[in-house]
Amino acid sequence: MNTNLVQTQIENSFLKDSWHRLKQNKFALTGLITLLVLVFFALVGPSFSPLKYYETNLALKNQPPSPIFWFGTDELGRSIFVRIWWGARISLFVGITAALIDMLIGIFYGGFAGLLGGKIDEIMMRTADMLYSLPHLLIVILLTVIMQQGITTIIIAITLTGWINMARITRAQILSLKEHDFVTAASAMGASKTRILIRHLLPNCFGPIITTVTLTIPHAIFTEAFLSFLGLGVQAPIASWGTMAADGLPALSFYPWRLFFPATFISITMLAFNLLGDGLRDALDPWLKK
Repeated sequence: MNTNLVQTQIENSFLKDSWHRLKQNKFALTGLITLLVLVFFALVGPSFSPLKYYETNLALKNQPPSPIFWFGTDELGRSIFVRIWWGARISLFVGITAALIDMLIGIFYGGFAGLLGGKIDEIMMRTADMLYSLPHLLIVILLTVIMQQGITTIIIAITLTGWINMARITRAQILSLKEHDFVTAASAMGASKTRILIRHLLPNCFGPIITTVTLTIPHAIFTEAFLSFLGLGVQAPIASWGTMAADGLPALSFYPWRLFFPATFISITMLAFNLLGDGLRDALDPWLKK
Protein backbone atom coordinates (compact mmCIF):
# COMPACT_ATOMS: atom_id res chain seq x y z
CA MET A 1 0.00 0.00 0.00
CA ASN A 2 1.21 3.51 -0.78
CA THR A 3 3.06 5.05 2.18
CA ASN A 4 1.46 8.48 1.68
CA LEU A 5 -2.01 6.89 1.63
CA VAL A 6 -1.32 5.09 4.91
CA GLN A 7 -0.06 8.31 6.50
CA THR A 8 -3.12 10.21 5.26
CA GLN A 9 -5.44 7.58 6.76
CA ILE A 10 -3.61 7.78 10.09
CA GLU A 11 -3.84 11.60 10.11
CA ASN A 12 -7.57 11.50 9.27
CA SER A 13 -8.18 8.98 12.05
CA PHE A 14 -6.25 11.17 14.50
CA LEU A 15 -8.22 14.29 13.54
CA LYS A 16 -11.57 12.48 13.82
CA ASP A 17 -10.63 11.12 17.24
CA SER A 18 -9.45 14.57 18.38
CA TRP A 19 -12.68 16.19 17.18
CA HIS A 20 -14.71 13.55 19.03
CA ARG A 21 -12.84 14.24 22.28
CA LEU A 22 -13.15 18.00 21.76
CA LYS A 23 -16.93 17.71 21.39
CA GLN A 24 -17.09 15.85 24.71
CA ASN A 25 -15.40 18.80 26.46
CA LYS A 26 -18.31 21.11 27.27
CA PHE A 27 -16.11 24.05 28.22
CA ALA A 28 -14.09 23.84 25.00
CA LEU A 29 -17.26 23.48 22.94
CA THR A 30 -18.72 26.53 24.70
CA GLY A 31 -15.58 28.49 23.87
CA LEU A 32 -15.75 27.42 20.22
CA ILE A 33 -19.42 28.36 19.87
CA THR A 34 -18.81 31.70 21.58
CA LEU A 35 -15.99 32.51 19.17
CA LEU A 36 -18.10 31.57 16.16
CA VAL A 37 -20.85 33.90 17.40
CA LEU A 38 -18.32 36.71 17.95
CA VAL A 39 -16.90 36.25 14.45
CA PHE A 40 -20.39 36.23 12.95
CA PHE A 41 -21.42 39.47 14.65
CA ALA A 42 -18.06 41.07 13.87
CA LEU A 43 -18.77 40.44 10.21
CA VAL A 44 -22.47 41.34 10.04
CA GLY A 45 -23.21 43.12 13.34
CA PRO A 46 -22.68 46.69 12.08
CA SER A 47 -25.16 46.07 9.26
CA PHE A 48 -27.93 45.65 11.85
CA SER A 49 -27.82 49.41 12.40
CA PRO A 50 -28.00 52.20 9.81
CA LEU A 51 -25.44 54.18 11.83
CA LYS A 52 -21.72 54.24 11.02
CA TYR A 53 -19.16 53.60 13.75
CA TYR A 54 -17.80 57.15 13.33
CA GLU A 55 -21.19 58.88 12.92
CA THR A 56 -21.80 61.44 15.69
CA ASN A 57 -25.00 63.04 16.98
CA LEU A 58 -24.55 65.19 20.07
CA ALA A 59 -28.31 65.29 20.62
CA LEU A 60 -28.15 61.55 21.41
CA LYS A 61 -25.02 61.52 23.56
CA ASN A 62 -24.79 59.21 26.60
CA GLN A 63 -28.09 57.47 25.94
CA PRO A 64 -28.54 54.34 28.11
CA PRO A 65 -29.18 50.92 26.51
CA SER A 66 -32.61 50.82 24.91
CA PRO A 67 -34.52 49.09 22.08
CA ILE A 68 -33.16 51.78 19.74
CA PHE A 69 -29.57 51.78 21.01
CA TRP A 70 -29.00 48.27 22.34
CA PHE A 71 -25.70 49.12 24.06
CA GLY A 72 -26.37 52.83 24.52
CA THR A 73 -24.37 55.71 23.06
CA ASP A 74 -21.10 57.44 23.95
CA GLU A 75 -20.21 61.07 24.61
CA LEU A 76 -20.50 61.90 20.90
CA GLY A 77 -23.82 60.13 20.37
CA ARG A 78 -22.21 57.19 18.53
CA SER A 79 -23.82 53.77 18.78
CA ILE A 80 -21.79 51.57 21.13
CA PHE A 81 -23.35 48.47 19.56
CA VAL A 82 -21.92 49.34 16.15
CA ARG A 83 -18.56 50.37 17.59
CA ILE A 84 -18.32 47.15 19.62
CA TRP A 85 -18.49 45.01 16.49
CA TRP A 86 -16.09 47.23 14.59
CA GLY A 87 -13.77 46.87 17.56
CA ALA A 88 -14.24 43.10 17.37
CA ARG A 89 -12.97 43.16 13.79
CA ILE A 90 -9.81 44.96 14.87
CA SER A 91 -9.21 42.79 17.94
CA LEU A 92 -9.75 39.49 16.11
CA PHE A 93 -7.67 40.62 13.13
CA VAL A 94 -4.76 41.71 15.33
CA GLY A 95 -4.98 38.58 17.50
CA ILE A 96 -5.18 36.06 14.66
CA THR A 97 -2.60 37.83 12.46
CA ALA A 98 -0.09 38.17 15.30
CA ALA A 99 -0.59 34.53 16.31
CA LEU A 100 -0.05 33.28 12.74
CA ILE A 101 3.13 35.35 12.34
CA ASP A 102 4.38 34.06 15.70
CA MET A 103 3.63 30.51 14.56
CA LEU A 104 5.48 30.83 11.24
CA ILE A 105 8.57 32.40 12.77
CA GLY A 106 8.55 30.23 15.88
CA ILE A 107 8.14 26.81 14.28
CA PHE A 108 10.95 27.33 11.76
CA TYR A 109 13.32 29.04 14.20
CA GLY A 110 12.73 26.55 16.98
CA GLY A 111 12.46 23.66 14.53
CA PHE A 112 15.84 24.27 12.92
CA ALA A 113 17.44 25.01 16.30
CA GLY A 114 16.27 21.66 17.67
CA LEU A 115 17.07 19.73 14.49
CA LEU A 116 20.59 21.14 13.99
CA GLY A 117 21.51 20.98 17.68
CA GLY A 118 24.96 21.65 19.08
CA LYS A 119 26.46 25.12 19.03
CA ILE A 120 23.96 26.38 16.45
CA ASP A 121 21.09 25.47 18.75
CA GLU A 122 22.86 27.13 21.67
CA ILE A 123 23.48 30.36 19.76
CA MET A 124 19.95 30.53 18.35
CA MET A 125 18.22 29.96 21.69
CA ARG A 126 20.50 32.34 23.62
CA THR A 127 19.69 34.99 21.00
CA ALA A 128 16.01 34.32 21.56
CA ASP A 129 16.52 34.63 25.32
CA MET A 130 18.15 38.04 24.88
CA LEU A 131 15.24 39.25 22.75
CA TYR A 132 12.76 37.90 25.30
CA SER A 133 14.47 39.89 28.07
CA LEU A 134 13.68 43.21 26.36
CA PRO A 135 10.82 45.10 28.10
CA HIS A 136 7.75 44.71 25.90
CA LEU A 137 6.23 48.11 26.73
CA LEU A 138 9.55 49.85 26.01
CA ILE A 139 9.66 48.21 22.58
CA VAL A 140 6.13 49.38 21.84
CA ILE A 141 6.88 52.95 22.90
CA LEU A 142 10.01 53.04 20.74
CA LEU A 143 8.11 51.65 17.76
CA THR A 144 5.33 54.22 18.14
CA VAL A 145 7.98 56.96 18.15
CA ILE A 146 9.71 55.59 15.06
CA MET A 147 6.62 54.41 13.20
CA GLN A 148 3.11 55.76 12.84
CA GLN A 149 0.67 54.56 15.48
CA GLY A 150 -1.81 52.03 14.17
CA ILE A 151 -2.62 48.37 13.64
CA THR A 152 0.60 47.62 11.74
CA THR A 153 2.74 49.00 14.55
CA ILE A 154 0.80 46.96 17.13
CA ILE A 155 1.23 43.73 15.17
CA ILE A 156 4.97 44.36 14.74
CA ALA A 157 5.33 45.13 18.45
CA ILE A 158 3.47 41.97 19.47
CA THR A 159 5.31 39.65 17.08
CA LEU A 160 8.78 41.12 17.68
CA THR A 161 9.22 38.87 20.71
CA GLY A 162 5.92 36.94 20.70
CA TRP A 163 7.32 34.11 18.53
CA ILE A 164 9.86 33.07 21.16
CA ASN A 165 7.42 30.96 23.19
CA MET A 166 6.41 29.09 20.03
CA ALA A 167 10.08 28.56 19.16
CA ARG A 168 10.79 27.05 22.58
CA ILE A 169 7.83 24.69 22.40
CA THR A 170 8.68 23.61 18.85
CA ARG A 171 12.33 23.07 19.74
CA ALA A 172 11.41 20.90 22.71
CA GLN A 173 9.14 18.77 20.49
CA ILE A 174 11.80 18.43 17.78
CA LEU A 175 14.44 17.39 20.32
CA SER A 176 12.18 14.57 21.52
CA LEU A 177 11.31 13.42 17.98
CA LYS A 178 14.52 13.71 15.98
CA GLU A 179 16.07 10.56 17.48
CA HIS A 180 13.17 8.36 16.33
CA ASP A 181 13.69 5.72 13.66
CA PHE A 182 11.57 7.46 11.00
CA VAL A 183 13.90 10.49 11.12
CA THR A 184 16.98 8.27 10.85
CA ALA A 185 15.42 6.43 7.91
CA ALA A 186 14.55 9.69 6.11
CA SER A 187 18.08 10.98 6.62
CA ALA A 188 19.58 7.70 5.35
CA MET A 189 17.47 8.00 2.19
CA GLY A 190 19.03 11.38 1.47
CA ALA A 191 16.29 13.72 2.68
CA SER A 192 17.48 17.25 3.39
CA LYS A 193 17.20 18.88 6.79
CA THR A 194 14.44 21.15 5.50
CA ARG A 195 12.41 18.21 4.13
CA ILE A 196 12.85 16.23 7.34
CA LEU A 197 11.64 19.21 9.36
CA ILE A 198 8.64 20.09 7.17
CA ARG A 199 7.58 16.64 6.02
CA HIS A 200 8.32 14.44 9.03
CA LEU A 201 8.85 16.40 12.24
CA LEU A 202 6.48 19.39 12.20
CA PRO A 203 3.36 17.28 11.40
CA ASN A 204 4.08 15.34 14.59
CA CYS A 205 4.16 18.62 16.54
CA PHE A 206 0.70 19.60 15.29
CA GLY A 207 -1.04 19.34 18.66
CA PRO A 208 1.26 21.58 20.74
CA ILE A 209 1.59 24.09 17.89
CA ILE A 210 -2.18 24.52 17.40
CA THR A 211 -2.72 24.73 21.15
CA THR A 212 -0.04 27.40 21.51
CA VAL A 213 -1.51 29.42 18.64
CA THR A 214 -4.96 29.28 20.24
CA LEU A 215 -3.57 30.52 23.54
CA THR A 216 -1.47 33.21 21.83
CA ILE A 217 -4.49 34.90 20.25
CA PRO A 218 -6.10 36.13 23.54
CA HIS A 219 -2.73 37.47 24.68
CA ALA A 220 -2.43 39.46 21.45
CA ILE A 221 -6.03 40.71 21.78
CA PHE A 222 -5.40 41.87 25.34
CA THR A 223 -2.12 43.53 24.30
CA GLU A 224 -3.90 45.46 21.54
CA ALA A 225 -6.66 46.54 23.93
CA PHE A 226 -4.10 47.53 26.58
CA LEU A 227 -2.03 49.58 24.13
CA SER A 228 -5.11 51.27 22.69
CA PHE A 229 -6.27 51.98 26.25
CA LEU A 230 -2.95 53.76 26.88
CA GLY A 231 -3.27 55.69 23.62
CA LEU A 232 -0.43 53.77 21.92
CA GLY A 233 -2.66 51.72 19.62
CA VAL A 234 -5.31 52.60 17.06
CA GLN A 235 -6.34 56.22 16.96
CA ALA A 236 -9.72 57.96 16.73
CA PRO A 237 -12.13 57.74 15.05
CA ILE A 238 -11.32 54.02 14.57
CA ALA A 239 -13.29 51.90 17.02
CA SER A 240 -11.31 49.57 19.26
CA TRP A 241 -12.28 47.85 22.48
CA GLY A 242 -9.24 49.41 24.14
CA THR A 243 -10.02 52.96 23.03
CA MET A 244 -13.68 52.49 23.97
CA ALA A 245 -12.66 51.33 27.46
CA ALA A 246 -10.34 54.32 27.80
CA ASP A 247 -13.15 56.70 26.79
CA GLY A 248 -15.63 55.01 29.11
CA LEU A 249 -13.45 54.94 32.23
CA PRO A 250 -13.87 58.65 33.18
CA ALA A 251 -17.64 58.28 32.78
CA LEU A 252 -17.92 55.11 34.88
CA SER A 253 -19.82 56.77 37.74
CA PHE A 254 -22.50 58.30 35.51
CA TYR A 255 -22.57 56.20 32.32
CA PRO A 256 -21.27 52.74 33.30
CA TRP A 257 -22.43 51.05 30.09
CA ARG A 258 -19.72 52.88 28.16
CA LEU A 259 -17.05 50.87 30.00
CA PHE A 260 -19.11 47.76 30.73
CA PHE A 261 -19.63 46.60 27.14
CA PRO A 262 -16.05 46.87 25.79
CA ALA A 263 -14.62 45.40 29.00
CA THR A 264 -17.15 42.55 28.91
CA PHE A 265 -16.40 41.63 25.31
CA ILE A 266 -12.65 41.69 25.94
CA SER A 267 -13.17 39.31 28.86
CA ILE A 268 -15.56 37.01 26.96
CA THR A 269 -13.23 36.76 23.96
CA MET A 270 -10.17 35.98 26.07
CA LEU A 271 -12.10 33.42 28.13
CA ALA A 272 -13.46 31.72 25.01
CA PHE A 273 -10.01 31.38 23.44
CA ASN A 274 -8.55 30.03 26.68
CA LEU A 275 -11.34 27.47 27.07
CA LEU A 276 -10.87 26.37 23.46
CA GLY A 277 -7.09 26.25 23.87
CA ASP A 278 -7.32 24.07 26.96
CA GLY A 279 -9.77 21.78 25.17
CA LEU A 280 -7.52 21.49 22.12
CA ARG A 281 -4.56 20.69 24.33
CA ASP A 282 -6.46 17.77 25.84
CA ALA A 283 -8.02 16.64 22.54
CA LEU A 284 -4.76 16.68 20.59
CA ASP A 285 -2.69 14.96 23.28
CA PRO A 286 -2.29 11.31 22.23
CA TRP A 287 -1.46 10.30 25.80
CA LEU A 288 -4.98 11.24 26.86
CA LYS A 289 -6.58 9.01 24.24
CA LYS A 290 -8.85 6.48 25.84
